[in-house]
Amino acid sequence: MLPEITAAQARRLVLSRQGLVDRAGRRLTAAGVAELVERLGFLQVDSISTVARAHHMILFARDRRYRPELLRRALEAERRLFEHWTHDVAAILPMRFYPYWRLRFERERHALERRFRRWHGDAHQDELERVLDLVRANGPVMARDLASERARPAGGWWDWHLGKTALEFLWRTGRLAIARREGFQKVYDLAERVIPDAVRQGEADHAALVDWACREALERLVVASPGELARFFGLVTIEEAKGWSEKNLGRAALPVRVASANGAAPRRLLARPDFEVLLADLPEPPARVRVLSPFDPLLRDRARLERLFAFDYRIEVFVPAARRAYGYYVFPLLERDALVGRIDMRAERAAGVLQVDALWMEPGRRLTRIRMRRIEAELERIRRFVGLDAVRFANGYLKRDG
Repeated sequence: MLPEITAAQARRLVLSRQGLVDRAGRRLTAAGVAELVERLGFLQVDSISTVARAHHMILFARDRRYRPELLRRALEAERRLFEHWTHDVAAILPMRFYPYWRLRFERERHALERRFRRWHGDAHQDELERVLDLVRANGPVMARDLASERARPAGGWWDWHLGKTALEFLWRTGRLAIARREGFQKVYDLAERVIPDAVRQGEADHAALVDWACREALERLVVASPGELARFFGLVTIEEAKGWSEKNLGRAALPVRVASANGAAPRRLLARPDFEVLLADLPEPPARVRVLSPFDPLLRDRARLERLFAFDYRIEVFVPAARRAYGYYVFPLLERDALVGRIDMRAERAAGVLQVDALWMEPGRRLTRIRMRRIEAELERIRRFVGLDAVRFANGYLKRDG
């Protein structure tokens, strides 16, 4: 008989490891922000800023003392973090992960080189060397510094001028690194000027990468399938994660049966070996409501989210307006260990208001006076965080009440 974990226990485990049940302490530092990113595994970076950019919203949801300057300091001044890609998104990562990303650079180089040649022909190699020489001689550059050709729409690498494509290629393959951002635009420099020598020169072979990636993913997911382990960082294949699971079953991973919150059959999954210790010491989730970014790591795996939280969520940014069920950029609402609703809001900076256009409660969740006060308190926290003067609700903002 396999140990059984209820859906409620699984939710509590996940929320605890995600930093979503913590209570704020007295002071948060840049080192504390780096530790929080380490706890999450990675912090997704996204350019959309209807209220604040995703990475700031993700950190603020976990610690209301967070301010963007702390992340900037940890990333750009103290070099505790670096920026690169995980599975399929740009992300901020703990600096100690860098040796494993070096293997990713080599793996990606061949595929990107083929793509580069297809788009730009033989000119690509000369451009790479020219850009490297330019950065080496003149210091950090932005893509706009190299835009000598006619500007083209930024629909993809194939639409970029040669200089921008070369910068991105050199970054994605590890010869350049992101030194900082200016107005959200990347500033590139030589990797040896950005990444500390101790981690830049660290070595790891592929077997070590598979073991590290699966262990680190399971540490954060607590319960997961091999596919979920593989997708967490996007560094290993599902077959490699399955092989790791079989090799480490009973040691680094224990087989368990996890119930589902959405009525689906229980699933046989892998759990951290210390899951029972974690279960015995789970903190009580706070009653406050938290607004989650659509790119919050809790929401990233939609199938897992529906299985554990019975919450069907989709980012509708790329869905035509007429086909959206909710809205362009809708934030889920977390209360205790449940996702209880969604809110459509935006920062109207010219007017100085946080504009709430719509609020939906999930089926079975009523907008009681206590719950509304909790939502209003969270909106007030967000208003102060983004520097606005007031919260304003649109007429008819409540779209569904339980």
